[in-house]
Amino acid sequence: MKNGLQRLTRRFDEELKFLKGWLDQPRAVGSVIPTSSVTARRMASVINSDSGLPVLELGPGTGVITKAILERGIPPEKLYSIEYSADFVEHLVEQFPDVNIIEGDAFNLDDTLGEDRGLVFDTIVSGVPLLNFPVDQRVAYVDDLLNRVPPGRPVVQLTYGPRSPVPAGKGDYVVEHLDFVLRNFPPTQLWLYRRPQA
Repeated sequence: MKNGLQRLTRRFDEELKFLKGWLDQPRAVGSVIPTSSVTARRMASVINSDSGLPVLELGPGTGVITKAILERGIPPEKLYSIEYSADFVEHLVEQFPDVNIIEGDAFNLDDTLGEDRGLVFDTIVSGVPLLNFPVDQRVAYVDDLLNRVPPGRPVVQLTYGPRSPVPAGKGDYVVEHLDFVLRNFPPTQLWLYRRPQA
């Protein structure tokens, strides 16, 4: 009973943090409620935890997806999580002290990653609300991300719209629908972007 109450209190606290983040920066936060654990696990499922490569997470928010990535078997020191909101960064550092939590802009990764800008990642998991940005900026975003993973490895993106937020045919990438998750509020579409393998 006590553990259940603690979990409920923690969940309510996360939702309040998320709502505050959305009120403060609506363009940077895509929803008023954090991503569900079902969605987070589905996004993390595309990671190859045996590759030995680090994983890049963009827009971790309160850390629901961060937790799912770690549960996938990625060591905390191999996870780089980029968050724009200073409030969320403070929360993430408390929750995940061994993860590389970086405050910065996912659209300017060279500056945000600094000396780690040359890292190659197994997978990139993005919770950035791309529909808040123009299409050409979304295409440039995915193109930059795909330069940071080996050919054939994915960038996974969530969205609340019915179609891929990054349209096919606009760059050197293929688009694949991963899943439609009803157990999320609002229901979420998951998309994969990859460079074609030679």
